[in-house]
Amino acid sequence: MVHDHEKRARDESPIYEHSAPENMSVGQYVSTRISTLKPPLHKMPNPFRLLAMLNTQQWLFFLVGFFGWTWDAFDFFTVSLTVTDLAETFDRSAADITWGITLVLMFRSVGSVIFGIAADRYGRKWPFVVNNVLFMVLELGTGFCQNYKQFLAVRALFGIAMGGLYGNAAATALEDCPSEARGLLSGMLQQGYAFGYLLATVFARGLVNTTSHGWRPLYWFGACPPILIIIFRLCLPETKSYRERQAVREANGNISKTFLAEGRVALKRHWLLLIYLVLLMAGFNFMSHGSQDLYPTMLQNQYEFSPNAVTVTQVVANLGAMTGGTVIGFSSQIFGRRFSIIFISIIGGALLYPYTFVGSHKVIAAAYFEQFCVQGAWGVIPIHLMELSPGSLRTFVVGTSYQLGNLASSASSTIESTIGEQFPLAPIHTKAGKTVKRYNYGKVICIFMGCVYAYVILLTFLGPERLGRNFEVEHDSDMAEVAGTTDLAALAHGGRVQHNGTGHAATDASSDDEKGITREERV
Repeated sequence: MVHDHEKRARDESPIYEHSAPENMSVGQYVSTRISTLKPPLHKMPNPFRLLAMLNTQQWLFFLVGFFGWTWDAFDFFTVSLTVTDLAETFDRSAADITWGITLVLMFRSVGSVIFGIAADRYGRKWPFVVNNVLFMVLELGTGFCQNYKQFLAVRALFGIAMGGLYGNAAATALEDCPSEARGLLSGMLQQGYAFGYLLATVFARGLVNTTSHGWRPLYWFGACPPILIIIFRLCLPETKSYRERQAVREANGNISKTFLAEGRVALKRHWLLLIYLVLLMAGFNFMSHGSQDLYPTMLQNQYEFSPNAVTVTQVVANLGAMTGGTVIGFSSQIFGRRFSIIFISIIGGALLYPYTFVGSHKVIAAAYFEQFCVQGAWGVIPIHLMELSPGSLRTFVVGTSYQLGNLASSASSTIESTIGEQFPLAPIHTKAGKTVKRYNYGKVICIFMGCVYAYVILLTFLGPERLGRNFEVEHDSDMAEVAGTTDLAALAHGGRVQHNGTGHAATDASSDDEKGITREERV
């Protein structure tokens, strides 16, 4: 028994830099920024062994989160891939149609708040299901829109649905997985977004303007897979981490009152951290949008790439993104989250010149490696946010910080294109006699991204890290304060809180003791 207790204590010992930065003075915290950046250099595990550590249920949780996030991206990019066709149908300009994209970005924050709180209070399962029902209805509705106003209204509602999924998908996929595999799985999960873009590109080629219905079949098709994702999620239970947290709430007497108390404690203790996460995610979203949104325009307008050449370059860049996210996510388990982000951001900054100034088809190589770096840094983000977020509001914090950062960066392409118009190039005279204005977008993207990389590196350097944080409720100090006891393990496994009249709470595990179950067996 002693041996088992020692083994358990050793397994539960934290391997992150510090568990309570909010309890440190400013001077103490700043003085540890360099020392905590030192890579822990954990032994490099075999990635296949890491994947084999997941049991069947953990794999199913990961896959349903990955598929949900992938199809979220697919549905988002359908508008980007059909802007010209939508403009023709609704008799609007392409700029008017892009308002449909802007509205999605604006309303995503609303969805992250609504569905994030719902997932933390009522569980991961049903908010996830409702999210996908909305995807199905709204994507189908987009395909039946008859005018521009209907289109904008449906896409605004779609933004709410899209904003609610990210935090839930990350929590579902990662919070029960073995700590050693988190970095690898985080990188794999994040690349569901790039995979969704590739799927949207492929199906757009096959479904847009191949029938008499024009662009509409792409949206009708996009409404179908969520049915399968919903069925998949309905077949799975709540995650183990959520069930244990809910058991503690039930043991405390009033679930809703306990949840509200958790929220108050989390906000009181971690408000500064929440602001930091929003600022960090603003930088990351500027990094992805700043390097991607205007890039196809740069290739076509400045370097006169054909549409097919632009498509090939974009596909190769997304393959680099998926590779980078997985590799750097895995590496962050060895070298640490902050070090991995800073290192790959420095490499990405060094590649900006060839990424934006090479005008031949050789730029494909630069595009591959630049997006390897951008999405490599992103591959660390899902698990980094999970480890930093308060356990009681994990889905809300992960989703809302991501979406508020996205909202802050939604003007990236507008900023770049507006500044780019200040650097005109010699115009193009087409065979049809039209004159096409050209601009030096490459210079602007390079300078803009250089500033963004510097911002991300600085903020990551100054920020905290909790590599290997234990997600089990018994290690949550916020919940211990709310429950009034440090013996959360007993509460999570059937005990009850009894207030003894001294202002403190004690746990009662008689229900298990009467069955002959020992505390060791409960834990």
